[in-house]
Amino acid sequence: MFRKILVANRGEIALRIIRAARELGIQTVAVHSVADAESLHVKFADEAVCIGPASPTESYLDIPSIIAAAEMASADAIHPGYGFLSENAKFADICKLCGFTFIGPPPELIRVMGDKIEARATMKDAGLPILPGCDEVESEEEALEIAREVGCPLIIKAAAGGGGRGMKVVWDEAELPTALELARTEAITAFGNGALYIERYVQKPRHIEFQVAADVHGNVVHLAERECSVQRRHQKLIEEAPSPILSMKKRKEVGDIITKALRHIGYSNVGTVELLMDENEELYFMEMNTRIQVEHPVTEQVTGVDLIRLQIELAAENPLPYDGDFLSPKGHSIECRINAEDPETFAPSPGTISAFHIPGGLGVRVDTFVTQDSIIHPHYDSLIAKLIVHDHNRQAAINRMKSALSEFVVEGIKTNIPFHRLALENEEFVGGQYDTHIVERILK
Repeated sequence: MFRKILVANRGEIALRIIRAARELGIQTVAVHSVADAESLHVKFADEAVCIGPASPTESYLDIPSIIAAAEMASADAIHPGYGFLSENAKFADICKLCGFTFIGPPPELIRVMGDKIEARATMKDAGLPILPGCDEVESEEEALEIAREVGCPLIIKAAAGGGGRGMKVVWDEAELPTALELARTEAITAFGNGALYIERYVQKPRHIEFQVAADVHGNVVHLAERECSVQRRHQKLIEEAPSPILSMKKRKEVGDIITKALRHIGYSNVGTVELLMDENEELYFMEMNTRIQVEHPVTEQVTGVDLIRLQIELAAENPLPYDGDFLSPKGHSIECRINAEDPETFAPSPGTISAFHIPGGLGVRVDTFVTQDSIIHPHYDSLIAKLIVHDHNRQAAINRMKSALSEFVVEGIKTNIPFHRLALENEEFVGGQYDTHIVERILK
């Protein structure tokens, strides 16, 4: 096991990693920007190193500064958390080159899954269903051929995409040339990569993802699925586990295909296979995230597995501690992301928190890095807390979440707590019959 881990992140995930490491008897090193000097992850780590100004590009995304901090602290492993450098294959390469264990999958698999075109082709070869379309579109003529073959509507996606950037929906063949040009320009601007691919557009999709874990000895397990369809502009707001629509039979069928595919590509550490469910309740591979997800707590609540601890153990080349390739979920868990933003416009709301009270009680968990008087800076993501509940079934979990939200107090800034209250009263959500456009309907 590692002696000392450097946590290359901030906020609640940095605290989460520090807690897991402490339980394993591992020392931790926090890195922080000037703006985060008083943050809780800095206070609770065994050591802390300032790596630059508030701007992420000059601190949390500055690879030389992070490596220098790891060398100065004599760390032997680096945990990237999520966001920032967590899916940066170059960073994973450099960690290895400098003698640090990167707590995540091998760099070559991060690289493959980071390119949506390559990931699509790789998972197709491994046996996962793929939406009709093409792996890469290189010309307008090829795009028109695909449109005639598959039919509209279609969606154009950037190979290096994320967060909805470089993505265009085409409803009519005549729109295709303009949409291609716009998507390519946006992709180049956002990612420095203009490669595009095309798929059949699912008009009322559900976003379902499977949590997976694998060791270096060839063992793979899936920990069932999460439903992540409550999202706005491709940003998730509410997640739950398991999905209210997936049957045990379908869970096993899809899970078996996924574990087989991951063995085929030689995956190791934790990851998430993201799938799109169409109107016929068929699931198709969308992408794979080679890191821990923001919404991992709902899986932890229904399986009893500490996924951060598992990441660390797998990076230390320990075998998976489970028999079989599936951990069945018990009960139901829901997570609401508490963001510092206007509940109606979703505009960021930075500032100083003047009052802060978190809910408690049986089956209630809050992952946060803020306290009263914490400053929410405009430089970073607006997530300030994750409210997670667990109960014996979905309706009980909804009731528990409504109660917990009523106790959650954040003053001095705006938050999206009022939105969550609306969502939990929504008939579609309560009935479990919703898709990725539900937020638009809730806010009407």
